Amino acid sequence: MKKHLFLFLFILFTVYHISAQENALFTTPFETSKGMASATWEQAIKYYKNLVAAYPTLRMENIGNADGGYPLHVIYFSAQGDYNKEHWRKEGKLVILINNAIHPGEPDGVDACMMLLRDAALGKIYIPTNIVLAVIPVYNIGGAKNRSSFSRANQNGPEQYGFRGNGQNLDLNRDYIKCDAAETKTFEKLFTTLDPDIYIDNHVSDGADYQHIVTLLNTQHDKLGGQTGALMYSLTSRLNLPMKKMGYDLVPYVNNFDNTPANGWTEFYEPPRFSSGYAALFQTISYAVETHMLKPFKERVEATYALMRCIISEGANNAPAIKEARTADRQAMLTQAVFPLDWKVDSTRHDNIMFRGYEALYKPSEVSGLPRLYYDHSKPFAKVVPFYNHYIPAKTITAPQAYLIPRAWNTVISRMKRNGVDMIPLTKDSIIGVTAYNIDNYETVPKPYEKHYLHKNVQVIATPITILFRKGDYIISLNQPAKRYLIETLEPTAPDAFFAWNFFDGILSQKEYFGDYIFEDMAAGLLKKDAHLKYIFDEKKKTDSSFAKNAAAQLDYIYRHSPYMEPGYNRYPVYRIE
Repeated sequence: MKKHLFLFLFILFTVYHISAQENALFTTPFETSKGMASATWEQAIKYYKNLVAAYPTLRMENIGNADGGYPLHVIYFSAQGDYNKEHWRKEGKLVILINNAIHPGEPDGVDACMMLLRDAALGKIYIPTNIVLAVIPVYNIGGAKNRSSFSRANQNGPEQYGFRGNGQNLDLNRDYIKCDAAETKTFEKLFTTLDPDIYIDNHVSDGADYQHIVTLLNTQHDKLGGQTGALMYSLTSRLNLPMKKMGYDLVPYVNNFDNTPANGWTEFYEPPRFSSGYAALFQTISYAVETHMLKPFKERVEATYALMRCIISEGANNAPAIKEARTADRQAMLTQAVFPLDWKVDSTRHDNIMFRGYEALYKPSEVSGLPRLYYDHSKPFAKVVPFYNHYIPAKTITAPQAYLIPRAWNTVISRMKRNGVDMIPLTKDSIIGVTAYNIDNYETVPKPYEKHYLHKNVQVIATPITILFRKGDYIISLNQPAKRYLIETLEPTAPDAFFAWNFFDGILSQKEYFGDYIFEDMAAGLLKKDAHLKYIFDEKKKTDSSFAKNAAAQLDYIYRHSPYMEPGYNRYPVYRIE
C-alpha cells in the first residue's frame, strides 16, 4: 500500500514539476511583470524557439533580413501541423497574417501574440482547423532594439519600448509602395507567397481621450470593392458582439485631428503606402488594431489578444465566403476597364455608431496661461455619432492592355517582381506603337517625407507615338492578379505612384541645351523651313506681350519645338499599349 502511495506521489510530483517547468519556460515577460513589461526582440525570439521546439503545431522560419542585417522571422500555427502552402490552397485554408511592432513603441501585439500562439499550441484556446496563422513576432527590429521609456511621451506603459523609426529611421507603415527598407522587401516576398486572406497589423493610437480601450481601422470597404469589400463591411460589424461579450466596446479608429470625436469623424483615408491600403491592391481584408495610448499597458495587450481571437473566429466562420469573394473579385478585375486612382469621402452618407467619450473642456494652461484642452473623466458620456465611412472615386483611369517599361528602370522593376508581377522581356529590338505621357505639371513638397520629396497634383499629356524598344525591355500585361497594383503604381497621376515617390525623377532634368549666339542662325533657318513652327511662333508673340519682348524665351520656344529638343525630357518612361 505504501509502495503504491509512494509511486502515486512520485508521479504527481513529476507531473507537477514538469508542468511548473513548462509554465516557467512559456511564461512571457508581460506575465511575469504583471503587465508592466514588454518583451525585447531577443526575448521574443528565444521564447518562440522554445515554444516551437515543444509543439508540432508551430513552426518558425527566417524569411529574410531587416535593416542592419537582423533576421526577420515568421511563426506559423497549423492545428494539423501541415506547413505545405500548396496544401493550404488546395484545402481552402484561410490564411491570416499578423504583423507586430511595425512601430515598436506600440508593442501591444508583440506580447499578445506570444500568449496567443502559446495558448493555441497548449489547447487553451481553439483555433479552427480551417485557419492558418502566420505571425511576424517583431517586424521593425532596428526600432525594437532602440529601447527607452521616453519616445512615446503620451503613452501609458510599458516600462520600456522601442522606437518608431527603423534602422534607417523610416516609418515602415509608410513604406509598402516605395519599399526603401530591407524589412519591406522581405515582407513583400512573404505577402506574395502567402497571399493572405486577412492581414492584421497591431498598433497603439494617438489622439483624443475616450473610454474605449481598443479601436479598429479596417480596409475602407468601397476602396477594397466588389464582393470582398461588401463582405468585409458586414464581417467587421459582426466583431462588435463577441468583443462586447469579452468586455470591450469596439469602435472604428478615431480619426479626428481636432480631438473632438464627440461630433463624429471620417474614416481614415488609406493610400497604399499604408498596410490597409496596400492589402486592398490584392483583395486582402486588412485590420489595423489600435489600442488607446492612455489605457494601461496590461489592458491594451489583453484587448489586442481578445480582438485577434474575434477576427480569427469570424474569419473561420466565413472562410468559404471570403475565399469565394476574393476569387470572384480577381476574375472580375481582369475584365474591369475603369479603375479609381484617388478617392474622396461621400459626405451624403454615414453610419451611426455608439461612442463613449469624456466631455472636452478648456482651462488655463499652467505653462502658457492660455486656454488648453482637457478631458473631464468625471463627465463621461455615451452618444450616437456620425461615422463617415463611405468613399467615392475622385479620379479614374481606363486601364491599358499592357505597360511597357525599359529594363534600365530596375528600381521599379525589382519592386514589381517582389509583388508577383509577371513581365515578359522583348526577345529582340522592336518598334512599337504606344501611348506616352509627358509630365506637364506637378508640385513637390518642400521638405522630405520618409526619405522622398513627394510629387503631387501631377498633370500629364498623353500622345500616341512609335518608339524603338530594346531587347530585354519588359511588356507587362494587365491580364494578371497584380492588375490593380500595377495601375496604382505605374499611372503617374496616382497619389502613391512610383512617379510620386521620385523613382522617375531622372526624366525631369534636361541634359542638353543650346548656346544662344550659335542657335540664333539655326532658329532663323528652322522658321524658314517649318511653316507650322513659324505660325505658332508668330501667334505666341501676338498673344503674349512679355514673350514678344524676351529674346531668350523666343529662342527657347523654337528649340523646344524643334528636332533638337531631347525627346526623353519630361517623358514618363512607362508606356501604355492600348
